[in-house]
Amino acid sequence: MTSFNLVIPELNDFITDLGGADYKGLIISIFTISAGLSRPFSGKLADTIGRKKVMLFGTAVCFVVSLLYPLSFSVWFFLVLRFIHGFSVGFQPTGATALVTDILPEDRRGMGMGIWGTFISLGIGVGQVFGSYFFTKIGINNLFMIAAGTAVLSGILMMYVQETLENRVKFSSKLLKIKGEDVVEPSVLPSAIVMFLTATCSGIIFVITPDMSGYLGSENKGLFFGYYVVSTIIVRLFSARLSDKIGRRKTLIIGFTLLLTSMLLIGFSRDLTSYITAAIIFGFATGVSSPTLFAWTADLSHPERRGVGAGTMFIALEAGIMVGSASTYLTYHNTLNSVPLPFITGAFMALVSIVYLIWHLKFRQSNT
Repeated sequence: MTSFNLVIPELNDFITDLGGADYKGLIISIFTISAGLSRPFSGKLADTIGRKKVMLFGTAVCFVVSLLYPLSFSVWFFLVLRFIHGFSVGFQPTGATALVTDILPEDRRGMGMGIWGTFISLGIGVGQVFGSYFFTKIGINNLFMIAAGTAVLSGILMMYVQETLENRVKFSSKLLKIKGEDVVEPSVLPSAIVMFLTATCSGIIFVITPDMSGYLGSENKGLFFGYYVVSTIIVRLFSARLSDKIGRRKTLIIGFTLLLTSMLLIGFSRDLTSYITAAIIFGFATGVSSPTLFAWTADLSHPERRGVGAGTMFIALEAGIMVGSASTYLTYHNTLNSVPLPFITGAFMALVSIVYLIWHLKFRQSNT
């Protein structure tokens, strides 16, 4: 996660220097398209050839593409690299989430996913904050090299992770033939719907907050994520077992209410104090809702289809991020005055997710 995120804060300026300022929204959206397209393959392979092989493939792609970024000679070549880079996210987290689900006891799944989610958030926050720092100290090309090195370190550590899938099969080209049942796991659709709705907020944040930090006078384009990661870790320390006690859906309603609040506050921030406050509230929202969504998906998944179940959830995540980031084409015009509308859009999506959860809690039977 750190490797993925190290480069994000500086990519808006990178594509601008290539002459592609109008294509900022594609930096995230094209990345998530390829990630989403790869999920059916990574989910099926995680359930057949093993979790670790899928993880290692994703890490290898991340390493290679990070090395190639400095060779970008045009906007379109850069966007092709972003598309390929998305396959790393399409594979690595899918295999990893299935592996984590395998080893967690059911009665501590919420807490376990909280720990898992904390390190995802750490990767995002550390990457975003130190990305700008490394850029100012050593330049963009060396930043890409650090991202590649971080991917290598991840691969080395992965060698010490034990494979959890029993009855593995050898890879063959036949496994790449995808059927409808390999794309979506129907049992996890409730969590996938909620994931899609709220992930649009993340797509908006990824595109606009690097610019907004500059508008408000901060040289560190990852400022938002620095405060976000601290607050999300703190709230997870206190809410780790909340969804195990009161249920997944009630916990998600709390988390998404905080998300709605943070989106409105970001959109109307005109000074660093309110902006930082919004980042902290967003961290609270993510700290409550992210591990709960992982746990709910694990609850709903059939044991023999955990890879496909994780893939379905991540497809929803990428689709939401893609829609959110792409929506900035229509709502954001590279000025501070145009910032409120995209965040109002995100707040509306958070509201829809709350309404859906209330309806699901009232009319759909579930043990969570």
